[in-house]
Amino acid sequence: MTSRVTDIPAARAQDRPGLTQAEAEHRLVRYGRNEVPPPRPTPLYRRVLAQLRDPLIMVLIGAALLTIAIGDHPDAVVIGLVIVVNTTVGVAQEVRADRAVAALSALSAPHARVLRDGAAHEVAAALVVPGDTLLLGEGDIVAADADLSEASALLMDESMLTGESEAVDKAPGGTVSAGTVVVRGRGSATATATGSASALGRIAALLDGGHEPTPLQRRLASLGRILAAVTIALCVLFFALGLLRGLAPSTMAVTAISLAVAAVPESLPAVVTLALALGARRMAARGALVRRLPAVETLGSVSVLATDKTGTLTEGRMVVQHLWTPSGGADVSGSGYEPQGELTRAGHSLTPEQLRPVRELLTTAALCNDASLKPPGPGSHNWTAVGDPMEAALLAAAAKAGCPDPAELHQACPRIAEAPFDSLRKRMTTLHHLPDGNVLVCLKGAPEAVLTPRVLAEPPELLDQAREQAAALAAHGFRVLAVAGIERLQWDLPAAEAEQGLRLLGLTAVSDPPKAAAAATLTACREAGITPVLITGDHPATARAIAERTGLVQDGAGGEVLTGPELAAAPDTDLTGVRVFARTDPQQKLDIVHAWRARGAVTAMTGDGVNDGPALRQADIGVAMGARGTEVARQAADLVLTDDRLGTVVKAVEEGRRVYDNIRRFLVYAMAGGAAEILVMLIGPLLGLPLPLRAGQILWINLLTHGLTGVAMGAEPVSPEAMRRPPRPPGQHILAAGVWQRLLVLASAVTAVSLAAGVAARAMYLPWQSVLFLALLGAQLGVALGLRARLLTRANLFLPASVAGSAVLAMAALHVPVLQSLLETEPVGWSGVWLASAAALAAFVAARLLRGAFRRKARS
Repeated sequence: MTSRVTDIPAARAQDRPGLTQAEAEHRLVRYGRNEVPPPRPTPLYRRVLAQLRDPLIMVLIGAALLTIAIGDHPDAVVIGLVIVVNTTVGVAQEVRADRAVAALSALSAPHARVLRDGAAHEVAAALVVPGDTLLLGEGDIVAADADLSEASALLMDESMLTGESEAVDKAPGGTVSAGTVVVRGRGSATATATGSASALGRIAALLDGGHEPTPLQRRLASLGRILAAVTIALCVLFFALGLLRGLAPSTMAVTAISLAVAAVPESLPAVVTLALALGARRMAARGALVRRLPAVETLGSVSVLATDKTGTLTEGRMVVQHLWTPSGGADVSGSGYEPQGELTRAGHSLTPEQLRPVRELLTTAALCNDASLKPPGPGSHNWTAVGDPMEAALLAAAAKAGCPDPAELHQACPRIAEAPFDSLRKRMTTLHHLPDGNVLVCLKGAPEAVLTPRVLAEPPELLDQAREQAAALAAHGFRVLAVAGIERLQWDLPAAEAEQGLRLLGLTAVSDPPKAAAAATLTACREAGITPVLITGDHPATARAIAERTGLVQDGAGGEVLTGPELAAAPDTDLTGVRVFARTDPQQKLDIVHAWRARGAVTAMTGDGVNDGPALRQADIGVAMGARGTEVARQAADLVLTDDRLGTVVKAVEEGRRVYDNIRRFLVYAMAGGAAEILVMLIGPLLGLPLPLRAGQILWINLLTHGLTGVAMGAEPVSPEAMRRPPRPPGQHILAAGVWQRLLVLASAVTAVSLAAGVAARAMYLPWQSVLFLALLGAQLGVALGLRARLLTRANLFLPASVAGSAVLAMAALHVPVLQSLLETEPVGWSGVWLASAAALAAFVAARLLRGAFRRKARS
């Protein structure tokens, strides 16, 4: 069992050493993994019965029984084979999809921080055992039922267990339940129950394993019912016309039923499920974990990408570059979190007198701090932040200024109380015991929350000067913090009440530079018809600077920044006309998402913090950062980015469009082939072909065209123009945007070339029915290749291989004695093969020409 160790101040760890690693491993064996009982898997026999209950399969079963009753055993065998193959493929696809989703869920499983052997470890939540000391912080999801031993301003969201939306305050001696969320504050608790013994586990045990169909599957099911009704009506017409021509009722009945079943792609829902699951797995390979399968389908129609700033558009590695104190400023060199650099003013090193106020500023910032720095480990050359990146940057700057080590600071000045930072107060305050018995008040926060007379006892002129400096730094893209403090003789009131009468120590300007690929990613979004929107809690000037540097707004156009307070004062503002939002609260993020959705847009929202959770949940696609995001964000999201790169969202959108395009391509192919079979059976007799095809031949064509070949079409690579066209409207019908037209044209083409081959064979005194059988099957396989977006690509060799395999099985039907008997076929000779090949080639050319025509129409 491995874990990632994160150092915490030694004094605190020694007071609460927690379990030893050996004890934890022993209890893991005793109590089992901390996993809630998974939903009961669907038994195999229920999966089989569900496939057999499909209306079209039931029609096929009826056809088999009818053929047995009238003694038509060869057709009964063929129909039975189709039932077995369809059922096997459907069940296999369901199982594969379930396994894919289960594997993705395991990849995005939550983690927990525990104390073991006197140090903080981050472990998978499944490895938490009773007796572990859980370290809880804002945004964490509690991994087990536990008794609280410490709590500082701890506020818990228990809505997932109780249904009550109001958060609950927690105090030492109370309890917390598995699955609840830390909304504010921090604490520690001793785990008492895990897995199925926890409250969450007891609820999970009541769940069943059912899955809701995706919206696309529901639309396809509705389409299937309509097609089935139309097809059956046409087949009844075919049956009646056959009787009028004097054909045997039993033969016509079996043929009509087989035609009805073959004409409708009854395996389409299973193919859709497999396509979505495979799409999800491809996304996982590209750094995007899909937590809910319908998200794959929705991604293809995303039209608005609402992104936060820190860690998404920017590096997420904060660096203090400038300091300002009332007695002068300083520039700070160095990169990343490495605590090495130099402090200068006007290019010269600071004198001891100049350095004194700077050290006081940074020492206060280091005390009012919950982060730590982790030195490079094996295989790494970079220092990393443990905790908030901005707080880690302050620790690195303090080290560069020669301030004491954070562990020494906390030991010399232990923290006795705190008022944690939250998105409403926008500041954090800590109280510390000084060696002489006095109390040191340390505060840091957003300039607008600190530089006020209510907090600082400073002259108005100094406050104005500090505000001007803060605005100037923010305008250059820096995140600015104000730091204040004071030493008091004694203080026994809550830390929040100490936030008054303080002395301003200075400002820190922290840079979080844009990622190198941010501008290219936003350009790709615009090319794909996706509107990028920046929503951040940062200063409006900072937000504007980052938007301009990344190209989210260009040359000042559309660079208007709307702040949260402005939005609160003018609630009727058109939120869809703004591209940059700053200083927003969680409710306002929700309002922005709702405004775009009300306009008909499909929104993708990125986030990593607790305050992003509601918007991530309400957006059509919630996207959470996997590496640096909180558990709240990850659990609220549909998509988790393992690499924290915004470009991965664009890749996921591309994958969503690929899945949807492949489903529509299969639909065109399968429905055109089915319609062609009906038309051949209806028109053939008018051309002197009394019974164009036998029931077994129809079913064999259906088996070869809708089997491996149909599934292979779902694995086609993305179209070259997929990301250069606007997203599809969310309410667009599955057969809209030219699909109906292509379907009808291809059905007519396949019908024409197949009947032409049959009529020519009859004129040449060849076995015309076998030639027609081979031509109709070959024409459909030609369409499968002709519909490819990339004709000669090697990305999906399964499709040409499956087409070749189907062609071989088609020839086997004409030459293998057993199949000849079952399908009532006979060899057609080289002349018949050339006729069928010509039909296949003509259908292929028709599909390519049609695809080119519709591409030109879409561009015009």
